[in-house]
Amino acid sequence: MTALAMLKVGESGRVVEIAGGDETSVRLLEMGLTPGVVVERVGTAPLGDPLEFQLRGYRLSLRRSEADLVTVEPC
Repeated sequence: MTALAMLKVGESGRVVEIAGGDETSVRLLEMGLTPGVVVERVGTAPLGDPLEFQLRGYRLSLRRSEADLVTVEPC
């Protein structure tokens, strides 16, 4: 298992858990990053932050620090 931020462009992973119990973790859950959902990394900004992911039929941009809170397993 690895952090969501460690996926390379074109790779997918299945969400295992969201670390922490602060408001950032809750917000990630509200945005659809729930355990079991498949997430694909589709891009990176020119300076490396934010990262762009596709899940549940939409695209989501996250800061690298936010993506580090999400643990995924390869699909």
